[in-house]
Amino acid sequence: MGAPMAGHLLTAGHDLAVWNRTAEKTDPLRAQGATVASSPEELAANCDIVFLCVNRTEDVQECVHALARGGQRGLIIVDHSTILPSAAKQLYEEIKPQGFHFVDAPITGGSMGAQKGQLTVFCGGDEDVIAQVVPNLAYAKRAERVGGSGAGQMMKMVNQIAVANSLLGLCEAMSFAKKAGLDLAQTKELVGAGAAGSWAFDNYGPKILAEDWSPGFKITSQRKDPDYCERTAQEIGAAVPGTALVDTLLALSEQDGLGQSTTAALFQTLLKLTFDEAEVIERGLDQ
Repeated sequence: MGAPMAGHLLTAGHDLAVWNRTAEKTDPLRAQGATVASSPEELAANCDIVFLCVNRTEDVQECVHALARGGQRGLIIVDHSTILPSAAKQLYEEIKPQGFHFVDAPITGGSMGAQKGQLTVFCGGDEDVIAQVVPNLAYAKRAERVGGSGAGQMMKMVNQIAVANSLLGLCEAMSFAKKAGLDLAQTKELVGAGAAGSWAFDNYGPKILAEDWSPGFKITSQRKDPDYCERTAQEIGAAVPGTALVDTLLALSEQDGLGQSTTAALFQTLLKLTFDEAEVIERGLDQ
């Protein structure tokens, strides 16, 4: 997702420097006019704002520490990754005394949203810093401050809880329809056009119909998010039973060899499950 987001910054006329842990992934951006840094430290030394888009909490921590080693006081680090809210707040508190600013700004809208420049951004951090960041988000259709440090990631947890349960709703409904002998294309059109319609029906429904399991967003990558949601829910005393169930089912998909497939491949896992097997899974969660 980071590559098309960076491309929108170039299109908007920004003077852009980029870095990636896999160096060759920067080649298309270099061809479009971006400068390629050899390290995060070099990148930070030549930038006023750095946007991060990596995978896990540990990846963000590693990158932020490297940027802080190379950056000048006043550097703004904006993290578009999905990480633990508690970790985002810790990074903010850690680098602020050093003269750096940290904004947790996770994104939603998927790879298609990144390509079209239609992402939604949840920003957590200092109001004056976020006011400097938002005008530069050339890949966002909407970007708002939702609170102080960590609030952006808290809002992303809300988003991922809704996404997980929408995915389950689609895949469970379509697998039921398949076993009931209904026409799946008709099911998707009729049900998706009514009260059950969702982003998942509109975007993942066609992939199920085409049996196209190419990502998109891989199951292996997605699985960290329910885990972060559950850990955060435990911290604040919230109940997320649906999210826990989705995490368990995605783990089964991984065991079935679908880890590199789109999350909509959960449909295949549900097709294989019997009613009694699903009951066992649910009872296991209750325990």
